[in-house]
Order: sequence, then structure tokens, then C-alpha cells
Amino acid sequence: MKNLQRCVIIAVTFIFMANPCFAAENTFKTFFEDAFYGGLTGGLVGGALLVFTKKPLDHLDYVGYGAAAGVIVGATYGAITTTRSLAEVENGRVRFAMPTIKPEFREGSTRGQTTLVATAELIRGKF
Repeated sequence: MKNLQRCVIIAVTFIFMANPCFAAENTFKTFFEDAFYGGLTGGLVGGALLVFTKKPLDHLDYVGYGAAAGVIVGATYGAITTTRSLAEVENGRVRFAMPTIKPEFREGSTRGQTTLVATAELIRGKF
């Protein structure tokens, strides 16, 4: 029971520490926030699953497993959304990453057809 109280205290502390800031976009900040909120959400889902067990105190590891899965999913989401192109050239250095695929619907000029188009940036650079 003390471990559960410690987890709740730590989670509440982190929630109050996560203040929004009005700064330029920072990929590490976005990646970290997505992983953090994913872990929080996963922990809550794991805690909600305790309701469906006969002895909830014997299955407190569900919270940890949910939080771990949430961190992995959140970090993956953060990595995918912060990466914009396959190759980025910045300050003379080339960086390769998975590009963000953006789906969008476009209206066709013939008979009002709508098509699904997926776009991705291949090269990005600042000149």
C-alpha cells in the first residue's frame, strides 16, 4: 500500500511540474512530453484493469506494465511526429530519419471524386 501511495505522490508531483511554456518548438521537449504522458496514460489504464481482477493487491504490477507500454508508445509517437523528413541538412550536417507521412483528402476535378493522398518530405534544409 505504501508503494501505491508513493506512486500517486510522484505522479501528482510530475503533473504539477509539467507547466506549459511559450518557447520555440524543441524536438526533445516534444519527445519527452509524449513519452511522459504516454506513461501516465498507460499507468492509469493499468490501474483501471485492476478492477477486473479478484484480488487487486496481488496484481499491482499491471500499473507498471501499463506505464512501461505507455512510455514506449508515447516515445514512438513523439519520435514519429518530431521527424519531418527523410534527410535533414542543418549546419552542414546530414541527419537521416523516418519521414512523417501526412494523409489528406483532395477533391478531384472530374465528377467530384475524392482521393486520399499521402505525402512525405524527402529532403529538408535551411539555406
